Amino acid sequence: MDNPARAAIFRLMEHDLIIVGGGLNGPALALAAARAGLTSVVLDALPAATRSDDNFDGRGYALALASQRMLAALDLWDGLAADAQPMRQIKVTDGRVGEAQVFLGLHFDSAELEEGPMGYMLEDRFLRRALMAATEASPLITPRAGARVIAQTTGPEGATVTLDGGEVLKGRLLVGADGRSSGTAARAGIRRTGWGYGQTALVCAISHEKPHAGVAHQLFLPSGPLAILPLPGNRSSIVWSETEHRAKAIDALGDAEYLQVLRPRFGDFLGEIGLAGQRFTYPLNLTLANRFVDTRLALVGDAAHGMHPIAGQGLNAGLRDVAALAHVLSHANARGEDIASDPVLARYQSWRRFDTASLAASTDLFNRLFSNDNPLLRLARDAGMAAVNAVPGLRRGIIREAAGLTGDLPDLMRG
Repeated sequence: MDNPARAAIFRLMEHDLIIVGGGLNGPALALAAARAGLTSVVLDALPAATRSDDNFDGRGYALALASQRMLAALDLWDGLAADAQPMRQIKVTDGRVGEAQVFLGLHFDSAELEEGPMGYMLEDRFLRRALMAATEASPLITPRAGARVIAQTTGPEGATVTLDGGEVLKGRLLVGADGRSSGTAARAGIRRTGWGYGQTALVCAISHEKPHAGVAHQLFLPSGPLAILPLPGNRSSIVWSETEHRAKAIDALGDAEYLQVLRPRFGDFLGEIGLAGQRFTYPLNLTLANRFVDTRLALVGDAAHGMHPIAGQGLNAGLRDVAALAHVLSHANARGEDIASDPVLARYQSWRRFDTASLAASTDLFNRLFSNDNPLLRLARDAGMAAVNAVPGLRRGIIREAAGLTGDLPDLMRG
């Protein structure tokens, strides 16, 4: 329990949480903390107009069922549901460029879950806009756009950050939600472990002639995986991994030539295809912070871990960090503990670091196992997929894992 002198110090703090990063995880944490009566300032280096831009750039997220539950608990889902596409099935195929789209791999069906669809596809623009509106409407949250942090200190009496304009903000806990190149982690001296994959993801949205029926496809090609993820209407989001050199050449093509390269990889099972948004790329690597906490500091999302998109778990892992940290902070606050004390933050780290390290290792192994055309490995992985398909209990366990329903769930994800 805190002593009266320390409690008085914290009452003088401007904010309970100083959150660096205004993307998705930072605002989500502020909203989750507000449910426990905790105040936050969310510092976003980008201008507000950039975040609120409604132009669709092709990005979409595969939200696991547990993540959807969290958005519902934060009173966001009712406003998002109309723009979300349920993922009713997932098909995983081991293939080669130019092969006919014949399904010979894993098949996961939401009908095997009592809870409903295993997840939802949601475009970035809708989720980002909903988070911005909710943080701006909360009396416990102070959004600060165009605020760049240049210095930080943490110690027994609290945390402070200095903005590029010279302003100094004080709080009880500093949270880094500022991406894989986290300045918050770097300033705290937190090192990272990781490596590049020599791959680049090409991301876009496409329109197609035939309906997708809510089926997500993961096609493993020798150069890297191709995910085809259903969006509302006859549209799908594409996450297409290629070698760095090949991806650079493809990205330089015009739209028509780009589609010519995509078509033999995509197949014709959805009929004719066309671009339905902007195109962009990002390099693929694995990066894991050596620790998720420091004195009065915690990391969430890509600031703590970044992994290959092969399992579509990047945002889901970040939201699970947010839910776990909010759980730890709210329970500590209810008990009268200092929410930023070492014992409290250690609970968060012990909860999340092992899980994320295990997930990162799994995605790394999958990418290495499938991103090749070795005939022996191909035979082994195809036999393995057939074996999983033949065991309903194992298949159902994988479905529950993909839906985020396994393990020790934070309050916000329990439904």
